[in-house]
Amino acid sequence: MAVSAADVKRLRELTGAGMLDCKKALDEAAGDFDKAVELLRIKGAKDVGKREARTASNGLVAAHLAATDHGVLLELACETDFVAKTEGFQGLAADVASFVAANDPEDLDSLLAAAYDAGRTVRDLLAEANSAMGEKIEIRRFTQVKDGYIYVYLHKHDPALPPSVGALVQLDKVNEEVAKNVAQHIAAMSPKYLDAEDVPADVVAAERRIAEETALEEGKPAAAIQKIVEGRTRGFYKDFCLVDQPWVRDNKKTIGAYLRENDVKVVKFARFKVGQA
Repeated sequence: MAVSAADVKRLRELTGAGMLDCKKALDEAAGDFDKAVELLRIKGAKDVGKREARTASNGLVAAHLAATDHGVLLELACETDFVAKTEGFQGLAADVASFVAANDPEDLDSLLAAAYDAGRTVRDLLAEANSAMGEKIEIRRFTQVKDGYIYVYLHKHDPALPPSVGALVQLDKVNEEVAKNVAQHIAAMSPKYLDAEDVPADVVAAERRIAEETALEEGKPAAAIQKIVEGRTRGFYKDFCLVDQPWVRDNKKTIGAYLRENDVKVVKFARFKVGQA
């Protein structure tokens, strides 16, 4: 029987499989929709191994707040935007983020090995998603924070797609407005460190060395080199340390000054962006 474009579209939206694969499955199933779904699952299971070498560069950032003092941020990756915006993929991300909050895995390996339900690990759950959706699906990373006051902000770069950036901030006391403003700043300005003390010594040494060699290359006088190095190191802190960054909503004050005005401190933060380390 003839397969309609509407059936192909419906099957693709349900399974996340490619358009051509959906048409072939419907042809083989003689238009039987349930049989076509089954055929795609079988084909997907056979192809899981082939997908291992493919790149999962799309996806979403999901969050779960078990309470105001326990938050999880997680990146789930896939190959295409099409799969990223499906209910099945987004539901999987939400389920795994909730599972992290409930089970407290130490790292990604222990998360994948954890028993998700009777007879299935989280790794098995991902393998089933690989099979059903026809793409490489993987958990790229997660973090969780407990205690204090925790706020999570998720940002969509495209309203048609799920969040691609997530920021989690932990304050030493409850202040929702400050937490929201700081989380949005983190999402926008991508700081790497909390403050100067948080920057690893080898990173500081490398920045100072580069600043000195650059100044020498520029022909700066020897007497001015140390002052130039100090200035450029402060510039590095301003670019990459949260408390030293100018607040994105008022660049006349730093995040540190904004926090002091409100008598709160950031204890910890995290920022995930899809496809970015």
